[in-house]
Amino acid sequence: MVDTPALTARNEDSLSGFLFALTAYLLWGFLPLYMKALAHVPPVEVIAHRVIWSVPVAMAVLLWLRRTADLTAALRSPRMLGMGAMTAALISVNWGIYVWAIGSGHALDAALGYYINPLFSIFLGAALLRERIGRMQGVAIGLAAVAVAILTWDAGRLPLVALGLTVTWGFYAFLKKWLPIGPNQGFALEVLILLPVALGYMIWLSATGGGHFLQGVAWDDALLLGCGIVTAGPLMIYANGAKRLRLSTIAVMQYIAPTLIFLTAVFIFDEPFSGMKLLAFGMIWSALALYSLPVLRARLR
Repeated sequence: MVDTPALTARNEDSLSGFLFALTAYLLWGFLPLYMKALAHVPPVEVIAHRVIWSVPVAMAVLLWLRRTADLTAALRSPRMLGMGAMTAALISVNWGIYVWAIGSGHALDAALGYYINPLFSIFLGAALLRERIGRMQGVAIGLAAVAVAILTWDAGRLPLVALGLTVTWGFYAFLKKWLPIGPNQGFALEVLILLPVALGYMIWLSATGGGHFLQGVAWDDALLLGCGIVTAGPLMIYANGAKRLRLSTIAVMQYIAPTLIFLTAVFIFDEPFSGMKLLAFGMIWSALALYSLPVLRARLR
């Protein structure tokens, strides 16, 4: 995980970048198996452990990369702290929705949310940055909207899990683009901002006897301690992979994780997959194909 400015400047793909990104997406794709093992632990407690144990991982990476000075400067800047607080709030809500979804049998909704996310990012770019939407991209966004409408009609309610994950991650990624700090330093800043809240919650749990950590169950302790690795590891691996890949390559590779989540939900968690859900997912997959086609054509040229 070492910076490669030359590759970044030339905007070229590299084997190391592909392997970094593939590793991150595979880890994210199989993360539901890990979170399912923690389904008996309240989501807020899991999020607190994700924050607490991510701090030493993030700091170790910054020490290795010799980028602690960037983090120190960010902690002294009110503007950076304000922006970091916004991204930290969004990612913590995203984590909370995701952990709850996996533990309560809504992994399919989680997959749907991450499938929709790139289309939502296009919408944000058009709405907030006045970026032009191509004809095929417009059709793709329309198909995604129809798919959400079908799921709403079928369930009698909005697919709040999918929409919550889409909106929180979409705005998180949007704001991260404007955070003037490297991705590894930015993640460290976010978890440091969240750390006092997480520690305060854990102290309260300990005082009231409601926590699951250090309660004599070694398996729970190991899983909660491992939350730092499964949280910080993929994010930092991905950040370093993205530096070594074209945006078009990342755009296509980002479907790996939700596809693995989808397969896990259907074939391992045995979540119900009705005909209406098949229709809605089929429309989402068609939308993503339309979204990816111009990217692939440009890449071939």
